[in-house]
Amino acid sequence: MALSPKAVLETSLYVTDLERAVQFYEGVLGLRKIDDGYFPGGRGAALQVGAERSVLLLFRAEITQQGGELPAHGTAGAGHVAFRVEPEELDEWRKRLREYSVSIEKEFSFGNQPASIYFRDPDGNSLELAVASIWRFER
Repeated sequence: MALSPKAVLETSLYVTDLERAVQFYEGVLGLRKIDDGYFPGGRGAALQVGAERSVLLLFRAEITQQGGELPAHGTAGAGHVAFRVEPEELDEWRKRLREYSVSIEKEFSFGNQPASIYFRDPDGNSLELAVASIWRFER
């Protein structure tokens, strides 16, 4: 049997203002902090994505690049995360983004799939709401 990871458990974006970022992701996207949600020293925060075992980590790059107990990591510039949504939810997501005054940067259809919705968080990270069928997953 070939050994392969089962899924992406967590992914990270890097932000400059942690409180502002957490408020955006909780308010606009409905994510929830895990436990108290914050890491010691203002390093970052952990947010649960949906009901699945999926985590978005928000890190302050200037702190994570210094390392410490964990390996140093971080990046400069905008990152990207696509969140899986159901096709029938896309209109509601457009409405939600408008309610929070979040500009839709672009909508793009991959083949005959419903259009992905692209927008930015307050730190300029590129976020996408996309249906799973844009990818041809093997069973």
